[in-house]
Parts: sequence; structure tokens; C-alpha cells
Amino acid sequence: MNRKLRMGMIGGGTGSFIGDVHRKASSIDGMIELVCGAFSSTAEKSIQSGKDLFLAENRCYGSYEEMILKEKELPKEERMDFVAIVTPNHMHFPPAKMALENGFHVVCDKPMTLTLEEAIELEAIIEKSGKLFALTHNYPANPMVKQAKALVDHGDLGTIRKVQVQYLQGWLSTDLETTGQKQAAWRVDPSKSGIGGALGDIGTHAENLVEYITGLKITEIAADLGRFGKGRVLDDDGNLLLRLENGAKGTMSISQIALGEENNLAIKVYGTKGSIEWHQENPNELVTRWLDEPLKIYTPNGNKLYPSAQISRIPAGHPEGYLEAFATVYKNFATHLIAKLKGETIDQPDYPTAKDGLRGMKFIYAAVESDKNNSIWTKI
Repeated sequence: MNRKLRMGMIGGGTGSFIGDVHRKASSIDGMIELVCGAFSSTAEKSIQSGKDLFLAENRCYGSYEEMILKEKELPKEERMDFVAIVTPNHMHFPPAKMALENGFHVVCDKPMTLTLEEAIELEAIIEKSGKLFALTHNYPANPMVKQAKALVDHGDLGTIRKVQVQYLQGWLSTDLETTGQKQAAWRVDPSKSGIGGALGDIGTHAENLVEYITGLKITEIAADLGRFGKGRVLDDDGNLLLRLENGAKGTMSISQIALGEENNLAIKVYGTKGSIEWHQENPNELVTRWLDEPLKIYTPNGNKLYPSAQISRIPAGHPEGYLEAFATVYKNFATHLIAKLKGETIDQPDYPTAKDGLRGMKFIYAAVESDKNNSIWTKI
């Protein structure tokens, strides 16, 4: 196929943080171009956002329904190939369902849906449609996270016994939602965010990272959630105990009221032969400790990396991070989609799917249920 994939976007209008991240990341590898969009729930703002992005005026739509139906009517060689959904949580399911049922592949922000019931239904719709669906859990796309996973997969760490994961932010340590800040306002609103606050926003990233690196499912959790912001009904803090399917134990600490923290996602995994430690704020170093060897630090483009971790785009010593990880999700999705459009059968490249999304929703619901029942152990 001698062209770029054509992407439509739902949400992410002028001034949007995550929409701009998706646009930048999807373009990094030169495989994808944005051709159309419905960027806002207000038609006028949506169309103006499209114009600001220099899209053709007839591809700037007033609603996602209009975009999906009109794109479907276009000749195959012109219409979008897939849609990226970058809206608040309550607007993930409706456009994803409509896009899939009208023949379009989907990339969607996390968490996958507003409710667990929607997630279960969406997984069935994806299966029936035969279309591809990617969920943008970006952190596992870091080279050193892939190296960590490879060390576990190849048995280098031995049997996994213990996991510690944290995701600490401080941006909601004040009542920011009362100031008109849109990012804060929808995240503390159950009608837009769902039953989990920090759980859905950052807890699902921590859960996904644990399961991705270890290859083990979290089977039970005991959650103690906090709601410190004045008038907040959704959690903005939490501590959780984890039980993994091989008998390993774990702890998770999440917070959006940890004053002074920026984006402190970190994980430690302990096995019978060795352990790993990775910090998102220093993503280019994977610290490993061993039973009978000195401490080792892996870096992108460094020595003795497994093939799955050899994905850096730039020379050694030049840091890669947040945008590049997002870009890797898009690149792997695009590789899969191009093969599908060419009628080729390939092993699915490494990107999160609806199965990861459903796991995330089950995690949220189990944690909320546990917290309601005095932190009782609750099965996922």
C-alpha cells in the first residue's frame, strides 16, 4: 500500500491536551495523516477546530454521527480508514459502536468505556465487526518497559513473588474543578468519568502496567479509597493490596492529591532470581538487581536488549518518552491495519486491545466494590 492511513478524530478540539498528543504521536512515523474530524460537541467549535488544523472544509464535521455517515458515503480511496476517539469517558462507547458498525477501525483513549456493561457490549461488537480496536495505554510502549516484560517472559527474573506500583499526581490537590478548568471538571463528574475518579484516570494505567510486565492477571484486590477534594464523590486517592494469579502479592498506590507530584508512575517487580525497577519520569533507564550479579541498568540502544525492546527511533543517549510511547502504539496499530487492508495475515503487533480495556473496567468496579465494603478482598 503506497499511501498513508487516513485518520478521523472525535474530540480533541482547539485547546485540547490529549487530542494534540494523539495528533502529534500518530504523525511521528509518517504512516498516518489526519483527514477529517468532529472535534467538539458544539458544531461551530468542531468545524472551527478542523479549519484551525487546515483540514478541507468539507471534512470538518459538526458531530461524530455526521462524520461517520458522510465518510462512509465517500469513495473507498478517499474515506477515513479509522477513527481516533479522544473524548471524556462518557463519549467513548457511542462513537466507537457507531464507527465499528459502519465499517471503521477504532483507536480509543482509556478507560475503554463509561461503564462495565458498555465494555462488555463493545468487546462483543468488535468481535462481530472484524475490525481492529486499539486502546491507548501508552506506557507499555516505552522501550524499557518492553525490556522489563522480556526479562520476565524469558524467565530471567525467575518466579514473580512481589509487585509494587504507584501512580502519584498532585494536580487535583486543590479544588481545581471549581475554577472552570475543563480537564478537572469532567474528571470529578461521575456522569462523565464513571464510577472511578483517579481509579479510571491513572489507576487503570498502573493495573495495565502490572499485568503487561508480569504477564499475570490481578485476581483479587482490597481497596481503601480517599475523597479529599471538597464535595468530591469520586476517589482522588487510593491504596490497594493485590493478589496475582500465581500467588504473588502486590501493592498499588494512586493519588491525584499528592501535592508536589507531577506524573510519578513507577513499578518494581521482584522474582526469585532478580528484580526490575522503572520510573516513568526517567523512562530511559531500567534498573535490575540480581541474586548473584552486580546491579545492571539497561538503556534504549544499550547492550543485551531483547528484540522487542529495540524500538528506539533516535541515537543512544537521546531521551524518548511520552509522545514516542504514544507513537509506538499508533505505529503498531498502523502496521496491523495496513496488513489487514492488503489482505495479509500477520501476528498481532504489540498494542493494547479491548481485552485490556475490559480488564481495566473490571479493575475499577472491583476496587469501588471493595472500598464500599470496608476494603474486603474482591475478585476481578
